[in-house]
Amino acid sequence: MDVEQIEALFTRADGSFAFARWGRAIAPIVFGVDDATLGVVKGAISATCELAGHEMTEMDAELGSNLMMFFFRDWAELPEVSGMDGLVPDLNELVTRLETAGANQYRFFRFDKAGAIKACFVFLRMDEELTAVPAQTLALSQIVQSMLLWSDVAFRDASPLAVAGDTTVLRPDVATLVRAAYDPVLPVAASDPVHALRLAARVGVLQ
Repeated sequence: MDVEQIEALFTRADGSFAFARWGRAIAPIVFGVDDATLGVVKGAISATCELAGHEMTEMDAELGSNLMMFFFRDWAELPEVSGMDGLVPDLNELVTRLETAGANQYRFFRFDKAGAIKACFVFLRMDEELTAVPAQTLALSQIVQSMLLWSDVAFRDASPLAVAGDTTVLRPDVATLVRAAYDPVLPVAASDPVHALRLAARVGVLQ
């Protein structure tokens, strides 16, 4: 993956560059799934954290859980969740927009003073499209998109996943970029496209 490709993955539709990675251990919690699916989701989180060299924990000292994943059938269910309006700003307006757009997924990030990710909320409306996706594939796709602040159009044309035999895995180039992004010598957040040069240099070292 060259500099231009890396820069594009963190350049938003409005032309701004925005990169951020987690600045604290990830403490996940998953709502709306059975025990079998819960194991698949937590396994995907653990594997992706291990790839990045990032820590996964049971409890965040400030927030309790900082990676929250919600699986549900209808957007209208969100405002009914106790305390959700305190987690997501303008929740009712957001739900209206998502319903109007026919969206089946949404991610919302919160950041610390250094600009690093401190919390991520993943909402998945399990329509026919998402229900047809194998649990492992859906979990891995959502986790990799929650590990970094990717562009809002980063994976619109190409999935971050690949099929290896009977197994779905991260694309090798995406996996290497995630590892590079978590190199401790790099800043946790950046708004200057020059950061793509730093990432490309780390990718080159890892390859």
